[in-house]
Amino acid sequence: MAILITGGAGYIGSHVVYEFLDKRYDVVVVDNLSTGVRSLLPNDLSFYEGDVGNQDLMDRVFFDHDIDTVLHFAGSIIVPESVENPLKYYQNNTCVSLSLLQSCVKFKVRNFIFSSTASVYGNNPLQLMKEEYSPQPENPYAASKLMTEMMIKDTANAHGLNFAILRYFNVAGADPKGRTGQVKENATHLIKVACETALGMRSSMNIYGTDYDTPDGTCVRDYIHVSDLANAHLCVYEHMKKQHVNKIYNCGYGKGYSVLDVIKVVEQSSGITLNKLPVSRRAGDPVALVADSTLLTVETGWKPIYDNLDIIVQTALGWEKTKSL
Repeated sequence: MAILITGGAGYIGSHVVYEFLDKRYDVVVVDNLSTGVRSLLPNDLSFYEGDVGNQDLMDRVFFDHDIDTVLHFAGSIIVPESVENPLKYYQNNTCVSLSLLQSCVKFKVRNFIFSSTASVYGNNPLQLMKEEYSPQPENPYAASKLMTEMMIKDTANAHGLNFAILRYFNVAGADPKGRTGQVKENATHLIKVACETALGMRSSMNIYGTDYDTPDGTCVRDYIHVSDLANAHLCVYEHMKKQHVNKIYNCGYGKGYSVLDVIKVVEQSSGITLNKLPVSRRAGDPVALVADSTLLTVETGWKPIYDNLDIIVQTALGWEKTKSL
């Protein structure tokens, strides 16, 4: 049985591809390469370039391979862009997911694992986020993901699909083996931006808002190493092989770091003082997002091994240095 990974040439998707390949699973990737990079993946991988929403392409993929499980990463992820261009996000995230679910029903796919986001929770800075909290999405990106979550649940109820929804907190870092990392141009992820600034790829970096109700006035996030996140998908998949799941899992470490905290670690790791420019708040940014991932660890046995902001930053810096050579 094969595992289909949509968006598998992207940042998170490529790490998940390697996680499954390392365990000798049969992996198939579909990616339109709008933000993904084919060279991040092995040459001999079963790879299809195209849109996941293209029914003819997906029919061919499902006919060519006996696909038991779909891991769905394909989509758009930039919060400010979603505020400026919401219809792009409802098309790329929600409508494309609808089409993919139709294919899964048609070809009787057993398991579906969805890449969702902690942004669906909205603002709740006083406590750790739990899966049972009512979603309060504050931007079109989060809303498009929540709509997809709802479609997955309804599809499962109607057709017996076994699903897991993984709500990511802030993903950062790079593969410790140097095989893949973030390559997107004009990225907005804080740690990547800070690393690029430290290495002279940017002349300065913005700090979006210094007047939030947090200890130092900047946003607080839970940063999870991308390799730990990839392993979470493997743990969830292997859990789903044993039993019917139909669950939402938070993916984070349960620790919050402010923007200034992160910048300090990047400066310490790089030995460079960054040129930091305080600017106004960015549209759609929650004040704080920190995970309670107890359910994931208890039910699937997930045990993170890179749970350290210094390690996250060091692997991110290492990847950026490799790219610049």
